[in-house]
Amino acid sequence: MDAYQNLITRRSIKKYNDTKVSDELLEKIVYAGQCAPTGMNRQETGFVVIQDEETIQKLSKLNAAVMNSTADPFYGAQAVIVVLVDTKVGSTYEYDGALAMGNLMNAAHALGVSSCWIHRAREVFDSMEGREMLRQWGFDDTYVGIGNCILGYSDVEVEMKPRTSKVVWVK
Repeated sequence: MDAYQNLITRRSIKKYNDTKVSDELLEKIVYAGQCAPTGMNRQETGFVVIQDEETIQKLSKLNAAVMNSTADPFYGAQAVIVVLVDTKVGSTYEYDGALAMGNLMNAAHALGVSSCWIHRAREVFDSMEGREMLRQWGFDDTYVGIGNCILGYSDVEVEMKPRTSKVVWVK
């Protein structure tokens, strides 16, 4: 798939089947995230690839609790890539993480894997339980959650909604 078609055909998927994403594809997706631009090329973005069902469920419950919900905000996805960034990099850390999330989702689509950005990573990893998970994964307290990239395979096609963005041409 060419790059332009990939960008305009990717959709956020919120219903996944039970098919696992292979380690090979996950490695490629993560590498694309690592290749995202960062402010002054500091490359302080961290990625946690989660395939363990128990850990995904724990993270899902923590995420749902932020919304006072019991629904699964990960929609049954078979893998989650948590994107974290070190706040010590300065004012660009949120943008660095957002660019990494974009690369993850676009790479996934190019490789035939469905994805969606799930928010509330900051709130989850600011909690006591979340901070403990970060420490277990080797991240210090200067890292914050940017997003959760859920991954899997969808059995449904999602149609593109009409674009409503404001576009101004100044010539």
